[in-house]
Amino acid sequence: MNKKSFQDYYPDELSYCYGCGRLNEHGLHLKSYWDEEETVAIFHPKPYHIAIPGYVYGGLIASLIDCHCTGTASAASYRKEGREMGTDPPLRFVTASLQVEYLRPTPLGVPLEIRGRVKEVKGRKVVVSATVSAEGEVCARGQVVAVQMPAHMMTKGTPT
Repeated sequence: MNKKSFQDYYPDELSYCYGCGRLNEHGLHLKSYWDEEETVAIFHPKPYHIAIPGYVYGGLIASLIDCHCTGTASAASYRKEGREMGTDPPLRFVTASLQVEYLRPTPLGVPLEIRGRVKEVKGRKVVVSATVSAEGEVCARGQVVAVQMPAHMMTKGTPT
């Protein structure tokens, strides 16, 4: 995809998340986009994202759901306010609750598609559901309750 992802709009000081921070050199660099009323991200697990031979580690799947849903929460809030992403003040979200159901083993070595759907936008809270699929099969589903990041978290310095 050649357009900017939700995460590309995060201000530099809020771009260090292990899952989706573009400035975290060791991170996953997840990129999420609108696909009409859903959101989508594609992630290519590396061989070291292993649980047992041939399958993805469940913690990685939870991280993908978490970061995709908080990015979706941000995009949905901008959309609800009629604002362009990246305009000030930034709308950045953190996880209040994460629920994940593992439906089948997730194969390693194939792209994973993460799809999100906004369930509720109410004040500073956004609820997003997501699925993780491999080769067209849903392997996990989850839900995140995301809350707008408190101001004091946005004023911390960048890591050294």
